[in-house]
Amino acid sequence: MVAFASRESLERTIASGEMHYQSRTRGLWHKGATSGNTQRVESLTADCDGDAVLARVVPAGPACHTGMVTCFGDASAETLAELEATIDERSAGAADGSYTVRLLADRNLRLKKIGEEASEFVTACADGDAARANEEAADLIYHTLVALHAAGGSLTAVRETLRARR
Repeated sequence: MVAFASRESLERTIASGEMHYQSRTRGLWHKGATSGNTQRVESLTADCDGDAVLARVVPAGPACHTGMVTCFGDASAETLAELEATIDERSAGAADGSYTVRLLADRNLRLKKIGEEASEFVTACADGDAARANEEAADLIYHTLVALHAAGGSLTAVRETLRARR
C-alpha cells in the first residue's frame, strides 16, 4: 500500500514497532487499531533524497480497507489466499462430495496427485510449453495447498518461512 506519513507518525512507528500513518480525514492513525490488521515493522529505509520511506512490514491481515491483500487490485497473493479460503470452507463440509473434500479425506490420493501434477509440470517445462506449464503449475499449486491444509500448514506460515529465508 501507499500512505502518507508525517514526522509524528514515523516517530510513533519507531517507538511502537507498528505502522502509524497520517491522513487528511483521520489525522494520526495506527494501522490495524480497529481492524486488527496491524503491520509490524521489519525495516524503514529512506530514499536517496529523504522524501519517501519504504516500510517493510509483516502484516497481520490485509493492507486495504476493502479486505484485499494489496490496495492495487488483484494480485497473485490474493488469488492464493482466496484458493486457501475455498479449501478451508470445503474442509469444513461446505461442499460435500467436492473433489477437494475427496482429496482431504484420502491421504494416498492427495499425495499421488502431487506427484502426478509435479511430473506433468516438469514435462511441460522440459518441452518448453509455457501454456501447459502454467496450467500444470496451477494444478500443482492447488494440490499442494490441499496437502498443506491437511498437514495443518498455511500460506501465512509458508510466507513467514520465505521471509525468514530472505
